[in-house]
Parts: sequence; C-alpha cells; structure tokens
Amino acid sequence: MLQIDVVTIFPEIFKAVVSESIIKRAQEKKKVAINIHNLRDYADNRHKKVDDRPFGGGPGMVISPVPVFKAVKKIKGRSKAAKVILLTPQGKKLDQKKVQLLSIEKRLIFLCPHYEGIDERVRQELVDEEISIGDYILTGGELPALVIIDSVVRLLPGVLGDEDSIKSESFADNLLEYPHYTRPADLKGMNVPEVLLCGNHKKIEQWRRQQSISKTRNKRMDLYNKYLKENKSNK
Repeated sequence: MLQIDVVTIFPEIFKAVVSESIIKRAQEKKKVAINIHNLRDYADNRHKKVDDRPFGGGPGMVISPVPVFKAVKKIKGRSKAAKVILLTPQGKKLDQKKVQLLSIEKRLIFLCPHYEGIDERVRQELVDEEISIGDYILTGGELPALVIIDSVVRLLPGVLGDEDSIKSESFADNLLEYPHYTRPADLKGMNVPEVLLCGNHKKIEQWRRQQSISKTRNKRMDLYNKYLKENKSNK
C-alpha cells in the first residue's frame, strides 16, 4: 500500500478531494493511505506562527525551517523508504513518466510551501526531489500536491475498474488519446465513424492508433517527435 503524507498550512483544502471519487475508493480498498498534516501543529510558539520575514529584506514572508524539520522527522519516524517532495516552480516539470515512477514508491511526503517560499535549508537537507506542475505561479503547493496525488493514485494496481484503460490514455506512449464516441450514433447529422460500429476489433484498434498519432502530430508536435524518436530506437 502506498503511504502519502502532506505537510501544509491549509489542510482543509484537501478534504473534499481525498474523500471523493477514485481517491476515496482507493483508500477504501487499502491501496493508498493519505494523511494530511497541519504544519502549524509543529510550531513552537504560542500563536502557531510558521513564517517569518526574509533575511536581507524583500517582500512577503518565508516558511520557517524549524516546524518543517520537526514535521518531517515525526512523519518519517524510522522509515527509510519515504521520499520527500517539495512542490515548487523550480522543480522538474511533471509528466506521465514521472507519475509512473512515483506510483511505485512506498511512501511519499509532500511539502506545500506558501507565501514567498520556504527556507532554503529545507531544500538542502530534507528534500529528495522538487516537482513543478507547470511554468506558472500558484498561491501555494496545495493544488500541485492534489494534482500529483490524483495522477499517482489512479495508477495503483486495482484502483481503476478497467486496468486496460490506463494503457490507451493520453501520454501513455507519448501519444494523445484517440477520440471517443457514445450514443446516439447520429447527432444532428454528425455521425460516429463507421469503423466503430463494424464490430471488427482489429480494425477498430488500428483506427484508434492512427487517430492518436494524427491528433498528436496536429496538436502536440513535441510529443509526436518523442514518439518518433522512441519508436525509431526500439526498431
């Protein structure tokens, strides 16, 4: 079972997401255990203050290292398998390959910085990996943590009802997913492709593969080039 711990100053943000849909079912099936930790519980002052002014001056506040060190130490306990991940724009950009690698870890600890960031000594001493979900700035690390949790949990064996659906999803082979259709077959003159109605599974599979390749070439040339490169190297 994958163990996920999140350190945040806004634990309420996580409640709705981790208690609904696939993530809820994954916890019920004992595929993942998710614990949200309030960083303020590890503050050593009366007002539970976890931030302070930056040395050298400048705008905003910085998350203090002391409560973070205390939180990670207590959460990890004697576990040597825990990977500490800092959610930051400076991190490596998240992609499906990274999600797959995270899904086979035994334990993940997410640190969600806020304000102007987190004391650099946390990055130097505690963090195993830094991850970004894109080249833009968010208020804090909570939303990136939720994005990663959602993407990782759905890959855990036994979480999805149809395991084969993972194999054909976007980015699985550096390709975007093929188009989907359902009833009615004719909607105001817009008809479902005939091949999907023929019952020939081999033809359907070929059509879907070609559609994925074509869509990727038209919409994401960067992914298409990766697809060509990997397929060339595998021959």
